[in-house]
Amino acid sequence: MLVDSHCHLDFPDLIENEAALLERMAENGVTHALCVAVKLETLSGVIGLAERHANIFASVGVHPDNADCDEPDTARLLELAAHPKVVAIGETGLDYYWHKDAPEWQRDRFRTHIRAAKACGKPLIIHTRDSAADTLRLMREESAGEAGGVMHCFTETREVAEQALDLGFYISFSGIVSFKTAESLRDVARYVPADRLLVETDAPYLAPVPFRGKTNQPAYVRHVAEAVATARGETLQAVAEATTRNFFQLFKHARPS
Repeated sequence: MLVDSHCHLDFPDLIENEAALLERMAENGVTHALCVAVKLETLSGVIGLAERHANIFASVGVHPDNADCDEPDTARLLELAAHPKVVAIGETGLDYYWHKDAPEWQRDRFRTHIRAAKACGKPLIIHTRDSAADTLRLMREESAGEAGGVMHCFTETREVAEQALDLGFYISFSGIVSFKTAESLRDVARYVPADRLLVETDAPYLAPVPFRGKTNQPAYVRHVAEAVATARGETLQAVAEATTRNFFQLFKHARPS
């Protein structure tokens, strides 16, 4: 039993093959998936998937990369997060890779998401790229630990992981952990406590080995879990059980079907 804790099933690359993707999930022992929002304009597709399938959950948020889109305020996020299939706030955070000027609007948006998560009692899904220091600073300033959440698609150092763990956050690994050049990330995977570990695909991106370079899908989270298990010297079953338990511990509004 595995859970894909972060994917984008509503994206065009995947939604056109919805039935087949769900079948492949089942064939690979992937019982549930969290479809993560990136814009308010496309949220209906995310919610629609969750409404159609008991084993798919949704989040509400605006990705830090998205500049030309509807800007949420706390009230709007809370209204949308009241939907029974919405289990998290995000994807939110900071990304200075694409926005090298470190814009203040990103930081303001991140603060808005943190405040909404605290108000509704649903955890945060946090994206950070080339922005770890500011991401952690804002998390502390806004007391993000009160909401809790996950550092998704983690690619940072052990020191960053340690600080996020100290704030009560979970660490999620994507297909990157299976890449040949990712030994330092596998070191982090060995470091993270078993009760704070999650796995994800971030589909349609970042397909793990042996599918690297192809369109990713939730069924491939099995290969992410295998890479984490190998790094930790554990069995796939042990990692699958731990990450599934952790998913439902963190996302308390998600109900196993």
